[in-house]
Amino acid sequence: MIHCFVDRDAQALPSWLEAFPQGRVVSRQDARESVSGGSGILWCRCQPQESLAEILGALTVSPAQIVVILADEPGDAIIAEACALGASGCCNTHAAPEVLRQVALVVENGGLWIGQSLLQRLVGSTSRVLEARPEAKLDTWSGLLSERESQVAKLVAGGASNKEIADQLSITERTVKAHLSAIFEKLGLRDRLQLSLRVNGVNL
Repeated sequence: MIHCFVDRDAQALPSWLEAFPQGRVVSRQDARESVSGGSGILWCRCQPQESLAEILGALTVSPAQIVVILADEPGDAIIAEACALGASGCCNTHAAPEVLRQVALVVENGGLWIGQSLLQRLVGSTSRVLEARPEAKLDTWSGLLSERESQVAKLVAGGASNKEIADQLSITERTVKAHLSAIFEKLGLRDRLQLSLRVNGVNL
């Protein structure tokens, strides 16, 4: 996977290159031509007071490219805007290398990286809306999972974080992550939002 960091002044942060040693950094002006028609992940930095729409509007992104926003001032508003503009995720510009690699893994596999707080609210809202529907929901997913995996899935669908799930089930967060990986694989899902929809009766 090719990683290209697009920054106003082409200034690479050490964490970027530690995460992806083969990655390259280009200025926005150069990016208009150098990233056009390529493939891989475009990590586009958005600094304070800048317009995300203008930054992305100046780029020519090919269908083979995945866009992730690096926000100097991350928050739910810019994450929502990034997704509305077609980005596959948004994270802190100064995120640790291991976080950047995790983001890359999620978006490479077709998932969205939108941050824990926004994800929890979105999942929780989805759960409440679907619970209000009059039609019956067919439970076709739990038979594919172990009892503990089903418990984890239901908690995720209710908007619980990994830590909250770990505390409630008296297991470690590492074990929660392992269960989630198994759940995603067994159900053919990519992320927590898809899992929430599936558990709440939307068969993807």
